[in-house]
Amino acid sequence: MTVLTMKELAFMEDEIRGEEIIAKTMNWCATQCKDQELRKIMEEIAEKHQLKIASLSQYFNRTNNTQ
Repeated sequence: MTVLTMKELAFMEDEIRGEEIIAKTMNWCATQCKDQELRKIMEEIAEKHQLKIASLSQYFNRTNNTQ
C-alpha cells in the first residue's frame, strides 16, 4: 500500500477544496440561469465534481496512509 507524505496529502487536500469550490460555483451559476438547458448542464458539471470529492474522500477515509 502506498504511503503518502504530508506534502502529498496537503496537495490532495488542496485538490478536494478546489473541487468543492467548483461544485458550489456551478450550483450557484445553475440557480442564476433562466435557460433550462444551460441550467441542467451546469448542474451536471457540479454533480461530476461532487462525485470526485466523494471518491477522493472515500479513498482517504479508507487508507489513512501518511508518513
